[in-house]
Amino acid sequence: MPEIYYERILDETIEKRLKMIGAIVIEGPKWCGKTTTAKQHAKSVLELQDPDNRQNYLELADIMPSKLLEGETPRLIDEWQMAPLLWDAVRTKVDKTPGYGHFILTGSTSIDFDKTMHTGTGRVNRMTMLPMSLYESKESNGKLPILDLFENPNMDINGIESDLTMEELAFATCRGGWPESVIHEDKEAQLFVVENYVDNICKTDISTVDGVKRDRKRAEKILKSYARNNSTEATKQTILKDVRGNFPDMAYTTLDDYLKALSKLFVTVDIPAWNPNIRSKTAVKSSDKREFIDPSIATTLLNLDPEGLLFDLDTFGHIFENLCYRDLMAYTSSKGGQVSYYRDRYGLECDCVLSLKNEDYALIEFKLGSKKIEKGAKNLLKLDKIIKEKNTETDLYIKEPKFLAVITGGKFAHTREDGVKILPIGCLR
Repeated sequence: MPEIYYERILDETIEKRLKMIGAIVIEGPKWCGKTTTAKQHAKSVLELQDPDNRQNYLELADIMPSKLLEGETPRLIDEWQMAPLLWDAVRTKVDKTPGYGHFILTGSTSIDFDKTMHTGTGRVNRMTMLPMSLYESKESNGKLPILDLFENPNMDINGIESDLTMEELAFATCRGGWPESVIHEDKEAQLFVVENYVDNICKTDISTVDGVKRDRKRAEKILKSYARNNSTEATKQTILKDVRGNFPDMAYTTLDDYLKALSKLFVTVDIPAWNPNIRSKTAVKSSDKREFIDPSIATTLLNLDPEGLLFDLDTFGHIFENLCYRDLMAYTSSKGGQVSYYRDRYGLECDCVLSLKNEDYALIEFKLGSKKIEKGAKNLLKLDKIIKEKNTETDLYIKEPKFLAVITGGKFAHTREDGVKILPIGCLR
């Protein structure tokens, strides 16, 4: 396989942060490109998973962790969580060393601070890396930067065109944003990468994440239930009932343990509910929405190939939503982008509330095909109207959305007469 590096959205942020703070941590799922990207910015590398030296490294980490930090900086320590004592060694080294950008740490599990002495606040900056977005995999032409719409909501987008066909979108969804699959020349091999990823999660990672032995088949059933409930607010009880069809003895606490492990591995990423003060608290749904870190995990678990996805547009619509969340989080990461959703007992909903750290936000619906765009636009306009009426009726001001948009799998971008923007996923970056 040829050596090739696709630039990542996170590259610019990494470069900036290395000039601002002593160390950075890049977290994210396995195989999303953390190590490869980190190496673009590092001048020396310590790979704790190196089979020839792993045991020596781990022994040295217990005896004299500071020895492993020696090397030209920025020094990359890959999969640092294998030797948790390195965290405090890095923090201490940063304290004693003038300047910035000394260390880059990468990890495929979320940090367990019970095994460290200090969170690293003020010395270490954490960031999450996602699988590749459609722009990073060169399938979106990037003619519509989403952050530009926050800066200029009235920008002219009419006529901007996506180059992505529905067939190509289906393939990209099933293949996912895994760098190893993106750069592979064989399409069958591209699809195999995510199959292998899911298999590894169930066989080994579900147990090695925290040293707790877990059953592969139970992990598979839980993941399959998650996939069937992709982009819904299915409760844990719903998932438990589903899993008990095969494992009647599955306890709620056991399910919860598995779900926490999957979250720690960055396999699942649940979307929180947005709860502004526009309805009574009892009217607004507050359960999380079930999503994966990458939509290809769902298609693999459901045994759907690109052709099968095109023949099941209802399922494709749910998984398209997962893809949109992934890409929007990537495109707005430099501004602290966060995604949530809104749904109330009156039937009003909004697939995505995309918020920046300055508290600006946009209301967004995800509609794969053109037939459902009208419904999505009406939802957005109704929610926008309620927010504005609330501001008029009360003294409690709620910031109004910067723009309203429907993201689609279609071809042309435009702004409707009612102001709602139609944005093809193949144009975004």
